[in-house]
Order: sequence, then C-alpha cells, then structure tokens
Amino acid sequence: MSRDADGLVSVLLDATQNHDAPLTAERLKGWQAALFPTGYSGLHRIVAGEWRGPEPMRVVSGPLGRETVHFEAPPLERVEGEMGRFLSWWQESRGETEGVLRAALAHLRFLTIHPFEDGNGRVARALTDMALAQDEGEPRRFYSLSSRIMAEREGYYAILERTQKGDRDITAWLLWFLGCMTRSLELSEALLANVLAKGEFWRRHADVQLSERKRKVVNRLLDAGPGGFEGGLTTRKYASMAGVSRATAFREIAQLLEWGMIRQNSASGRNVSYAIIWPSET
Repeated sequence: MSRDADGLVSVLLDATQNHDAPLTAERLKGWQAALFPTGYSGLHRIVAGEWRGPEPMRVVSGPLGRETVHFEAPPLERVEGEMGRFLSWWQESRGETEGVLRAALAHLRFLTIHPFEDGNGRVARALTDMALAQDEGEPRRFYSLSSRIMAEREGYYAILERTQKGDRDITAWLLWFLGCMTRSLELSEALLANVLAKGEFWRRHADVQLSERKRKVVNRLLDAGPGGFEGGLTTRKYASMAGVSRATAFREIAQLLEWGMIRQNSASGRNVSYAIIWPSET
C-alpha cells in the first residue's frame, strides 16, 4: 500500500472508529496532513496540515488562457471564520438534523469552503462517513458511501458544479446524495448475499478435497455471483485460469460435475459451458 493510500485509510478509520471524538480544526488539519506525508501532491509542493495559502482556489479545466472555471472557493481571509461556523454547525446539528441529511449537508458545505490546498474531497468523504457513523452509533458499516461516490465520480462532480454555481437551491444535490446512498446499500446487500451464499457453498462441500487450482477456479466462479461468467465456464477458460492443458481442464471439470459443485448449461457441442450450483438451487 502506498503512503498516500495508507494515509487515507488512517483518516477514514479515525473518522469512523473515533466518531464520537470532537471534530476540531486541528483534527481536520491532521487528516489533511496524513494524506500528504511528503508535503507533495504529485510533483507539486503543497501546504499540508494548515488552511490553504493566499492564492485563489479554483477548480478549472481546459487549455491555458481558455480555462473553464468550475468552482471558486471563498478567499483566504474568510476561511478561518467559515470553518469556525462549520465546526459549530457540526456540533449543534448532531441529533437535531436527520443523519443522512446532515451527512449530505456537511459534505457540500465543507467542499464549498474548500479550506485546504489539496485533499478537500477526501476529507469531505471522511466527514460523510463520520456523520453516518455518529447517526448509526456504530464505527463499522457494511456499506461504503465514500467508495460509491468515487465509483460515480462523473455524476458527483457534475452535480457539485451545478449546485455550487446555482441559486443556493441544494435540492438536486440532496436527491443525488440520497440516490447514491441507496445504490451503495443495494450493492452492499448484493455483496453480503454473495458472501453468505459462498460460505454456505463451501460448508456443503467441506468434505471435498480440492487441489489449489480447482479451488481457485471454483472461487472465481463464486466471486462472479449468480450471473456467473459471460458465456459460462468453458474448457478454454478453465485451462487459462488454472494454467493447465485443455485435456486436464476437461478432466477436472468432469470431477467438479461428479462432486455436484457445477452443472452443465443447456448448450452443447462446441458451445458447452458450466456454472456453479448455488445452495439456493438445491
């Protein structure tokens, strides 16, 4: 794991496992410093562990001289006061504002202040996870809104820009945020269901002694979920995954069929393929 990734993990763990600890300017600065342990963002030296410097903070794209300004943060002289108000709101809103709504507002409000030279998005996502952990009273959750936001980053950046450039109506942002959380929960539910089904599969076949490569292939099939591989498991795919000849692949597939771990799909001949027999099918 790189130092940058390690820093992000430590920030997220602190935000969730220590969600009841006071949120202070020093704690936020410590988070941002942990994201940039060398004091560099890529090849550029940045201010780490402090509010941003005097240069205007803009999010731009496009060629030099023809840039498109997507967002311009408040000037430096306002950052201290804005962050003071944010931290007061964070404390006062807990228990007064519905938890998911509070997380959405905190995320948007922090990013609009944009107090750091770099890392604002990562700190905002940590604040989101912290707000949700406070609302649920649990340091651990079976879903990750931060990961879902990054998986939908194109839509995320688009709705942020529209909201921050708009007329202060944040309804569209709140709707997007709630939708993103719903999708995160649905994905988590599907992943958990797959984990449970995978565990039950191996429990039912605990007496089968599989070689390392057979277990590898079966696990790949299980990880693909009920939908399985596109086109199913074929002799060619098995040979590629296990690093064996097609003759060996054919023989080992026959063994998995005999043990009741896989079944043959409806197609035959050159199109023959196989799929896992899930516990729900037996």
